[in-house]
Order: sequence, then C-alpha cells, then structure tokens
Amino acid sequence: MRAVSSPGGDLPRRYREARRDPGLAVLEGFHTLKHAIRFGADVLEVLAVDPDGLARLTTEMAPDLTDRLTELASPIPQETFAELSPSPHPTGIVALARRPVLDPAAALATPGPGPVVFLDRPTHHGNIGAVVRVAAAAGSAAVLVTGPHDPWHPASLRGGAGLQFALPVAQVDGLAGTDRVVIALDPDGVPLGEAQVLRRAVLLFGSERRGLGAELLERAEQRVAIPMRQGVSSLNLATAVAVVLYHGRTGGATAPGAATA
Repeated sequence: MRAVSSPGGDLPRRYREARRDPGLAVLEGFHTLKHAIRFGADVLEVLAVDPDGLARLTTEMAPDLTDRLTELASPIPQETFAELSPSPHPTGIVALARRPVLDPAAALATPGPGPVVFLDRPTHHGNIGAVVRVAAAAGSAAVLVTGPHDPWHPASLRGGAGLQFALPVAQVDGLAGTDRVVIALDPDGVPLGEAQVLRRAVLLFGSERRGLGAELLERAEQRVAIPMRQGVSSLNLATAVAVVLYHGRTGGATAPGAATA
C-alpha cells in the first residue's frame, strides 16, 4: 500500500483539475476501477477510504486484480474523499488514470463484424456510459459521440463501469468517410427484422428528443426502426442500442465480403 503523494488539502483541487483534463480519467467506484485495470488502463493512483474493505471486495469480485490493487491503493480520510466528487461513490474508492490516445478513423477501419455505435448529440452522461457498457458487452468495434457531452466524463465512466477502456471511445465532430454500411435508427425506417446489414456497419442513434440530424440521415444507406407497441413513442437510448446490437449478433445479416468471426 502506498501513501497519498499529495497533501490532503491539495487533493480536491487536483481532482477538480483532473475532471477538466482531456488526458485524464477520474474513476469513481470499484467496478469502474476494476474494468479500467482489467482492460489495460494506465492507472496513476487509487484512493480508498477503507483499503482493507477494498482488499476484501477485490478478493470476492475480482481476485485476478488483488495484487495490482493492493499495490496501487492508498488510504484517504472520509472527509477528504467527500470533497473529491460531486457525488462520492458509496464504495469509497476513486482513482486517476490516463486516457488512451484514440484515432476515430482507425476505429472505423477496424476489420471484423463488430459494428461502430455512433451517438449523435446525446444529452445525458449516464446514458452515454450505459451505451458504452452494452457496446463493450456486445463486441462493438467502437463508440463515437458528437455534441458537448464527453464519453470520458466521470459520470459517463461511472455509467459505463469503466468499460471505456475495453474498446475505442471518442468524442468526434462528425462521421468521417468509411467503407462501412451506414445505418440510421429512424422511426420511419424498415422494421429491424427486415434490415439487410447490421454487422460491420456504422449504427447511427439520435437523442430521444431530437432524433438524428438531417446531415446524418442523408448519409445513411438504410434506415431501420425498432418495432414498438402503438402509443409508445421511444426507448431509452441505451435500451435502443442494446436491442439493435444484440439483434445484429443473433439475426442481423453481414455485409458482403465482411468477416464473420
């Protein structure tokens, strides 16, 4: 176990600055930290109100990480911990890691059947995190996000349980050129079960309120709708992404010439 490198009075300022630093990620809670380490994050420090409790939790839920977390963890007083986050995590754990350097163009060019999830101006960090979580679980190639909400914001990392480190995740200005089929989720599209291509596609999702922007709709080669009961106007963004991704895994067609394994 290590001692905290900065005096307690400096930590709140340092974590406030880290939240605004595009090169850093603030990891709140055990599961966020667990996945970050498991998927290769460069973790700079781990602070725990109860290091012994962290050790017990790690032994129970992530025994493969016991040695690493024991090496990284430093104790921190409860009152100092409470100043490090607008909503301190109940596990009493917070950490700093470097954000990976990501190339969105390279993510779009990734071979294999995994689709790229493209979120157009989502409005809630928790939803962005939940999308990252399901995209990682479903084997997506990447998650790309436009608009002001950073998918690496601490709230997005918390919602994604740190799985931003499991696949390329980036904030982008728009959709770059790609050889992938571009598919828009749109209420006026063909029913999902009739879609011709879902694997190795770029799947465009708009916000629940605004939908997709006109420019992205024009880019789409197909428009697909999730069938819903009459009177139900929309699904939560992460739920819609989950429906489409798992349909693609189990029943969606593959683009001609694309790999299937």
